[in-house]
Amino acid sequence: MRSHDWVGCPLGPPRRWPHDLKAALRLMLASPECMFLAWGPDLTFFFNDAYRPILGPRLDGALGASLPELWSDAWEQVRPVVERALSGTASRFEDLPLTMARRGVPEETWWSFSYFPVHGADDEVAGMLCVVTETTQRVLSERALRAREAELLLVTDALPVLIAFIDRDLVYRFANRAYEDWFGTTPADVVGRNVREMVDAAGFAARQPAFAAVLGGEPARIELDWPHRDGRPRVADIRYLPRRGADGMVDGFYVFVLDVTDAKQAEVRLREANDDLERRVAERTLDRNALWQLSSDIMLRCGFDGAIIAVNPAWETVLGWTEGELVGTNLFDLIHPDDMARTIEGARTSSEGHAYARFDNRYRHKDGHYRWISWSTRPDAGVVNAVGRDFTVERERVEALKVAEESLRQAQKMEAIGQLTGGVAHDFNNLLTVIKSSTDLLKRPELPDERRLRYVGAISETVDRAAKLTAQLLAFARRQALKPEVFEVGRSLAAVGDMVGTLTGSRIAVDVQVAGTACFVDADPSQFDTAVVNMVVNARDAMGGEGRLVIAMREVEGLPGIRGHASASGPYVAVSIADTGAGIADDDMGRIFEPFFTTKGVGHGTGLGLSQVFGFAKQSGGDVAVESVPGHGTTFTLYLPRVADPMPDAAVTAEPEALVDGHGMCVLVVEDNVDVGTFTTRSLTELGYGTVWAGNAAEALAELGRDAHRFDVVFSDVVMPGMDGIELAHEIRRLYHDLPVVLTSGYSHVLARNGTYGFELLHKPYSVEQLSRMLRKAATWRRRKGALGA
Repeated sequence: MRSHDWVGCPLGPPRRWPHDLKAALRLMLASPECMFLAWGPDLTFFFNDAYRPILGPRLDGALGASLPELWSDAWEQVRPVVERALSGTASRFEDLPLTMARRGVPEETWWSFSYFPVHGADDEVAGMLCVVTETTQRVLSERALRAREAELLLVTDALPVLIAFIDRDLVYRFANRAYEDWFGTTPADVVGRNVREMVDAAGFAARQPAFAAVLGGEPARIELDWPHRDGRPRVADIRYLPRRGADGMVDGFYVFVLDVTDAKQAEVRLREANDDLERRVAERTLDRNALWQLSSDIMLRCGFDGAIIAVNPAWETVLGWTEGELVGTNLFDLIHPDDMARTIEGARTSSEGHAYARFDNRYRHKDGHYRWISWSTRPDAGVVNAVGRDFTVERERVEALKVAEESLRQAQKMEAIGQLTGGVAHDFNNLLTVIKSSTDLLKRPELPDERRLRYVGAISETVDRAAKLTAQLLAFARRQALKPEVFEVGRSLAAVGDMVGTLTGSRIAVDVQVAGTACFVDADPSQFDTAVVNMVVNARDAMGGEGRLVIAMREVEGLPGIRGHASASGPYVAVSIADTGAGIADDDMGRIFEPFFTTKGVGHGTGLGLSQVFGFAKQSGGDVAVESVPGHGTTFTLYLPRVADPMPDAAVTAEPEALVDGHGMCVLVVEDNVDVGTFTTRSLTELGYGTVWAGNAAEALAELGRDAHRFDVVFSDVVMPGMDGIELAHEIRRLYHDLPVVLTSGYSHVLARNGTYGFELLHKPYSVEQLSRMLRKAATWRRRKGALGA
């Protein structure tokens, strides 16, 4: 105040201040209370040190300022009070709310004020003195406390627990809403009443020991029967907790009452259940012991290392060993040596927690022989519990049954072979009869040319039929040398469909359904057409020449399981031939693919058509399925593996026409059969070919070693002693890679399994024209390659 610059202040310098002002200032500055003084008409503001914190950022400009200007944010709230004091009336206010900006932002504050006037020398009010106490913190604390109390009351009212506080005089000071359920009265009616008023004499007597204990500072707990008001039973769990005051003395206690009726009833039920469980466990133990003693299966308890802990009496019956002889010994000592490693591995996996539904091994009987035991095991607490059944007799029966089944299959094979050979003999005898008769007639002298040509034609046609019969047999046996190539199934079916009408006749409606997308397979197209025709002819005969025939093609994913064979995944093409014929009898379904099996009359089929279909499908990597309902028709479905669309082939060189004159081409003929070799060399010589005949592969290589350039082509049989024709062809390709090789064979398992390895193949029997055409084709290829400088 002394150092303050009072220039410009309405009161002027302190030396001119009135005595009454100085007296009021001395009173204010000497007081420890928070005070301020407003003097004169301008309400010039003075304050003591206790008031400084209230000013906050106003402190620097507060001394000598005008009260309305200094507290402009609160002036309108305090103005009536100030004016009242200046009018000569003192006043006091408790927890007066004021909105102030003492920290730069508006905030709610609460204050207690004492305003009283200060009189001057003429007894007029010259100013106002204010004693200030800020109560903001207390107000906020009390507000928070009330909120917590309300929240606590809300929580306690929501709990299904009776909660109360009772003072030392046993008077209720707090009670939650649960009292309405327990006492039938509201908490407001409970507070202020003594416990004796709330419970009867017996109830008070039951609680009195607990009251004494808790008022002595010890927690107490009792259980009482406290029935509902409607008489239903109820059990109360009552707990008392002491509360100590600031002086450490117990000033009352808290009460917590919980309804434990359900828990008590559950305890009773649990106790009854436990009693029942113990009874049943005892019964089951007796049953288990009886089962252990009476079971005809052997039972075992042993360690994972094989140490036997316990066995049942059945061991003596099954294996001859008594309990005393086994307990304490090792199980592995009884196991057959061939089963030892597998059993040790089984024990190891059991130690890792694995249980076996079945584990078979052999155990030594006391008399020295071994018995087969089938075990069910379960690991438990470091040991294995196992039950074993002696199935030695059953195993021997199974082995005997396998032998019998194998014998039956062998007998069935022999029967099939008998049927096959009988059928072949019958058909070939018919063919040989025609050939024999024709040759006998050709020997007659002075035979007219017309008859000679007829007999020769009959021989040629019979040979073709014999060749077809042989091809069908090889197809069924999956031994024909196929010529697979990639072709589009739909196009082939369309071509076959054009000729089906001729086969079926006008009274059978034929519907050929080809998929919209091209489907390619890698198979022999000729055999494919033959298979389709065979199925069509079979369908025609089943319909008696009248009905509906549907030939359909579709793409399928996977080959279904047929006749017990496993299914296969991958893309396939399915070709179905469905008829409306008589169907196939159930008894015949299992035999329809057998060679020479037919339900047609004598002279109406060889019984090899479906055999060819079956053999072609199997050898081509597919299968054939049959669905039939007697009286409603049959559907045959041929499955073949589907392949990708091939690249367009290069232009195919036209096949040369058959030669009558060989023009001196030289052929190395390799044939071990003297009759065939003689006939072939003579035939080629008559056609104008030069020939050299080698009886085997060694002779052929010797001839080539002397001068390979004299030969235009090598014509070799496949089946020969020593090195066969395929091995010879590979050797010629290695030594003389430009020399073409043509192979010939009636049957070769190597060709059937692996194909021709890229060599040209002429099937036996062949005509002279076919032989000439094949040789010219091979030689032409060599000359063209030489002209190109390859």
